[in-house]
Amino acid sequence: MAAYVYMLRCANGSLYTGWTNDLQRRLARHRAGAGAKFTHAFKVVELVYYEELASQHEAMHREYELKQLRKSQKEELVRQFRAAREKSE
Repeated sequence: MAAYVYMLRCANGSLYTGWTNDLQRRLARHRAGAGAKFTHAFKVVELVYYEELASQHEAMHREYELKQLRKSQKEELVRQFRAAREKSE
């Protein structure tokens, strides 16, 4: 079963990283303030990065890896993700 790791930009400029089996449903919960304490407190602005992985285990592992990155490294991933999406449109 596919799973996703994702990053959300919050209103204070921070990045929230998580994983899910259903990206759209999880994003809707975050936007409704029910997704996590952090996103409830800092309000989700947009989905800025995601990866589709083959399993929940892989998504959880990748989430851990992303959380270990410095903010500048996360911002670079977001920049590359945005550039790749713009190029494919």
